Amino acid sequence: MMNNRISCHLITWGNDLLTGMKEASELGFQACETFTHQALEYENRVEEFRELLGSYDLELSALYGGGRFSDPSKEAEVIAYNTRVAQFLSKLGVDRIVFGPGGPREGKTSLEGLKQMAKTINEAAKRTYDLGVLACVHPHLGTELQDEDELDAVMEMTDDRYVFFCPDTAHLTAAGMNAAEIIRRYGNRMRYMHLKDLTPENPDPSVFTAFSGTEALPIFCELGLGTIDFVPIMQALQDVGYDGWLTVEIDQSTSTPYQSLKQCRDFVQDKLGISIRYR
Repeated sequence: MMNNRISCHLITWGNDLLTGMKEASELGFQACETFTHQALEYENRVEEFRELLGSYDLELSALYGGGRFSDPSKEAEVIAYNTRVAQFLSKLGVDRIVFGPGGPREGKTSLEGLKQMAKTINEAAKRTYDLGVLACVHPHLGTELQDEDELDAVMEMTDDRYVFFCPDTAHLTAAGMNAAEIIRRYGNRMRYMHLKDLTPENPDPSVFTAFSGTEALPIFCELGLGTIDFVPIMQALQDVGYDGWLTVEIDQSTSTPYQSLKQCRDFVQDKLGISIRYR
């Protein structure tokens, strides 16, 4: 039986943070991620944000940092931004930051770009580490860090004392990677994880009830409605001994945010066998 703590991203509610917190709490979740810009509105009111989370019996699992790591002209800016986010997290007692790479993707990232990416990530991660916040690199479709060879290069060129890994099941799979294999490869550096599914090419209208057949569905979908086989992924997590955060993320609902998160909650508890309540 896995005992990972489960969180959920409130991205599906857009700018309606309070409704997201309320509905996530009603569904039984005890932790969340929010948009970073929403959290930073409380940058000088940390206790107020802590109380807001507490009023819904939620804690913050992480925030999404990152930036255009491969651009040398943005190195100082990216380091400063991630340090700023980590300072906020540290004051809240939160110890994870996700390093999201910058987009849009402009073809394969060159070796020079990858070296710059590693240099910036290393320095930013050292800054966050000194604040007690672990930086977790997140490969992402449509960005400078998307493909397996790019991930391998960055992981090899970064310092494993400070730079950790955040796999995302859907982003890895959509980029042609075997998520279970990647987890086994970098399991010793995993400190955070995103769970989401990939929409089928020919969606079943009885499953995607809001789909009329005339519009394009989002590439990502609710857990259990897509094409990803989570059995080998969960086995890989057990094999590497990962017992950290698993954060459910639905970028765009195919019904309503509440129903989408309910689908994910039921899948996590009924199919993956992990309770969303951990305290």
